[in-house]
Amino acid sequence: MIEVKNVTKRYGSFTAVDNISFTVKDGEVIGFLGPNGAGKSTTMNMITGFIEPSEGSVMINGNDISKKAKKAKRQIGYMPENVPLYSELTVKEFVKYMAELKRMPRKQRKEDIEKVLKETGLEEVQNKLIRNLSRGYKQRVSLAGALIGNPEVLILDEPTVGLDPKQIIEIRNLIKELGKNHTVILSTHILPEVSPICERVIIINKGKIVAIDTPEHLEERTKEENVILLTVEDKEEHMGNVKEKLSRVKEIKMIKDNEDGTKQYMITSDAEVDLRKDLFDILPKQNITIFELKKAEATLEDAFIRLINAREEIEKATENIQSEKQDKIKDKEEKKKAKEKEKEEKKKQKAENKKERGEK
Repeated sequence: MIEVKNVTKRYGSFTAVDNISFTVKDGEVIGFLGPNGAGKSTTMNMITGFIEPSEGSVMINGNDISKKAKKAKRQIGYMPENVPLYSELTVKEFVKYMAELKRMPRKQRKEDIEKVLKETGLEEVQNKLIRNLSRGYKQRVSLAGALIGNPEVLILDEPTVGLDPKQIIEIRNLIKELGKNHTVILSTHILPEVSPICERVIIINKGKIVAIDTPEHLEERTKEENVILLTVEDKEEHMGNVKEKLSRVKEIKMIKDNEDGTKQYMITSDAEVDLRKDLFDILPKQNITIFELKKAEATLEDAFIRLINAREEIEKATENIQSEKQDKIKDKEEKKKAKEKEKEEKKKQKAENKKERGEK
């Protein structure tokens, strides 16, 4: 199990990660999501012990990564961002070198190297120099380096960056397979990577956790409207009158005029309203033929954008409130100073008047 407790990382006055907490259970595959600069890589580096948190703790199976570094790190396989490899080595030499760094027993090395090369699909290129490999194969080599020694935990930081669509699918399938025998944290800003692989998602933005949930629940949580995509044949053009007969419809909008004479409409209602039965009842009575009717499903991308925007709106509102408070305090202080100054001037004037009267 991985436990991140109240972790903060500061660089001078800049806070890269701000008091985050989460746990990852044994055997879970977790997606760590956020836009570029959100604090993902900083968090990954703290989990692996590469950098220390300013505050808080990271526990790997009960071992504090800062206090019991050797025990904790022995259980982690780390695939860093940007594939840092030794290009003058062959694939097999690199994996062997990683096995030596991890101090694997000599008797176990040969068997484990062969197993990892097979798991990552590198058997055919194991004797090639790394510099001569494609980006996709270099990612596999980096992953093989993380896997050697059979660590319980895999930390994969942006594992598909720079890959073409075919390579992305290959790496995605490989990670999915690895998730059967390892606890995996997958850091990415590419949303389609998460849904097919991850059981839960942690969304981070500006160093703060925005949400922790399953991809499905995150999608459901951000549904504000129910959207139906409807394709019909409407020779008599009665669709314009349908809204009057459907009291629960918020909007009917034509989005596509098909070559076969049919038209596609987007029909919107509140999230809890399902219009499908009403449409099947009313449209035939208006001589409108239904060719296709389906619900437009919310995506993880929708959830991600809404959650990030919501967090930013809250932060902006909080900043505005704080700014207003500061302005009020400043205004109050200025008024107090002005009043004191006025009082002092009156006192001074009174003293001068008294002095003049005395002199006379």
